[in-house]
Amino acid sequence: MYIRSCAIPTLIILAGATLWVAGCSQNTAPGTQAGQLPRSTQPAEAGGRPAGGSAESGEGVQRTHPSQQYRLTATIQDLMDGIIDPSADVLWDSVAYIATTKGIEDRQPRTDDEWKTVRNSAITLIEAANLLSMPGRSVAATRAPADAPPGLGELTHAEIQQRIDVTHDGFTQLARNLQDAGLKALAAIAARDAQGLMDAGGTIDEACEACHVTYWYPNQNRPGT
Repeated sequence: MYIRSCAIPTLIILAGATLWVAGCSQNTAPGTQAGQLPRSTQPAEAGGRPAGGSAESGEGVQRTHPSQQYRLTATIQDLMDGIIDPSADVLWDSVAYIATTKGIEDRQPRTDDEWKTVRNSAITLIEAANLLSMPGRSVAATRAPADAPPGLGELTHAEIQQRIDVTHDGFTQLARNLQDAGLKALAAIAARDAQGLMDAGGTIDEACEACHVTYWYPNQNRPGT
C-alpha cells in the first residue's frame, strides 16, 4: 500500500544534534472533508456499477475504454514511486534554512544548473499529474499473497480503485490541484525566487495530502481530520 509521508523537511543542526522538522497539511479538495469523496459525474452502468468495471474484476488489469488511444502500462503506484515522489522531493529539498553553531545556511538553487534541475523536476511533476488522471489506469498490480496488508485506516487497492472509478472527476480535480501547485513552483523557478519556491512546496504538500486522505487512508485517525 502506498503511503506518502507528506512533509517539507527542514534540517536544523544545533550543538552537534541533527533534527528534521516536518509539517503535514490536512487540506482536502474544495468542498470536501477529510476522507470524503469529491463529487463526480462519472456515468454508471446498468445495475449501479461505475463505468470502467468493478474493483474486483479489474484490480491489476488496466481498464479499457472504447475511445482510449493510449497504452496504459504504469499503475498509479508506479507513477507515484517512479515520477511524482522523486520530482516533489527535489523541489522540497532544494530550499531550506540550516542552523548550525557557525550560523544559518540558506540553501537554495544558485547556479544555472541548479535552477535547471529544479525546473526539470517541476515540469515532470506537472505532466505526471496528467498521467495520474488518465481514465482506465489501475491503482496497483494485483497484490501478492506475501505482501503486507494495509495499515490501520488504510484502504486496500481494490477499495481505492473502486473509489477512484466511482468519483473519477473528483480524482482528476485533485490531480489538477497538484498540477496548479507545480505551476506555482515553475513560476517561482522562472523568477529565481527561492522563497516562492519554498511556498510552492507547501502547496504541493497540501495537494498530495488532500488526495491521499480522500482515497488512500480516509479512515485514519489523523490530527485535524
